[in-house]
Amino acid sequence: MGKTSRISGFYKLPIEERRKILKEFADLTDEEIQLLEKTGALDIEIADRMIENVVGTMPLPLGIATNFLINGKEYLIPMAIEETSVVAAASNAARFCRNGKGIISIATDSIMIGQVQVTRVRDPYGAKIEILSEKEKILDIANEKDPILVKLGGGAKDLEVRVIQAITGPMVIVHLLVDVKDAMGANAVNTMAEAVAPYIERITGGRVYLRIISNLADKRLVRSKVTIPKDVIGGEDVVDGIIEAYAFAAADPYRAATHNKGIMNGVDAVLIATGNDWRAVEAGAHAYAARFGKYEPLTVWEKDEKGDLIGTLEMPMPVGIIGGATKVHPVAKLSLKILGVKTAKELAEIIGAVGLAQNLAALRALATEGIQRGHMSLHAKNIAIMAGARGELIDIVAERMVREGKIRMDRAKEILEELKKKEST
Repeated sequence: MGKTSRISGFYKLPIEERRKILKEFADLTDEEIQLLEKTGALDIEIADRMIENVVGTMPLPLGIATNFLINGKEYLIPMAIEETSVVAAASNAARFCRNGKGIISIATDSIMIGQVQVTRVRDPYGAKIEILSEKEKILDIANEKDPILVKLGGGAKDLEVRVIQAITGPMVIVHLLVDVKDAMGANAVNTMAEAVAPYIERITGGRVYLRIISNLADKRLVRSKVTIPKDVIGGEDVVDGIIEAYAFAAADPYRAATHNKGIMNGVDAVLIATGNDWRAVEAGAHAYAARFGKYEPLTVWEKDEKGDLIGTLEMPMPVGIIGGATKVHPVAKLSLKILGVKTAKELAEIIGAVGLAQNLAALRALATEGIQRGHMSLHAKNIAIMAGARGELIDIVAERMVREGKIRMDRAKEILEELKKKEST
């Protein structure tokens, strides 16, 4: 009988048994299984309770971005990411941003949207009025589900009702607006949306299907701004080059996608380090970038009357410092301690500032020496490791490839072979 991934009760098995099955299925060696047994800071028992079917953990490099001055406060920024040069680029850009007030960052209140989809309504616009007329009752039903959140000043605060035309006919979409305070809020919002659904069905005569949070958190935004004197950034020509690069992204979605990816390099790295749902933020960011019917940059770059560079960022930032992995994963807890944040709002402001600085780093590189020069210099070490270099040989091989301008696997192997021959003679 051939191999099959249909394994009944896999989730019930002890971790050791799961690894044994995996070893046989994928023809893994004892050494490869041992890699799965190395848990690092995340205990395997904790991991087994965080997600399903656990066989091991997969560590990412955790770096610290320096030089950040945000809202007049000094920060060291934990960033978990596998991509070369991101942490260095963020640190370098933050140094440029320190002039004057550093980066100013403002986050709105932690309002998340729970969507209730009402279908089969004969008079959708009339149903809209019926729902709005019952707003207080609907909010009360929602808030009964989370009295602790309400006691803390949060909870369901308002309703919005929209009528949309779908391929299956008109739908009435209720937006339950919930202040989730210092949580990301998905569990609280989903519970509330499910709680109000039966009452909405009764007053509309319709049928509710979906009751779930929206990841387009456009009522939970972060806005960041930086002013950089032209002499600090490299002169007026560099300022103009950065603005031209932004203008390209504003005019062309093919460029805008890469522009925004650069922003998310910094944003995601902090989200992962702090145990936040980076996929939710990614989804909301890209939806927000396309909210006007065309995919656009999340930042704007311009210059003032003195010719100095002005950069701004605006994007959804639904993050939390309580709940989920933020309070379970030991490194996530440590990252929050390094940041010294006391509220989700402060964390959102930090992440927005990092995204703006990361974008600045990319655009400045593009406008001057090109993106590959710094990136490939750092990437050379990865190539050296993949070629088999260890210890001090990693730096020697990498430096040689950079000096020659030949950062390739074949050249790394050649240099490594030359060095080994010298050692043996």
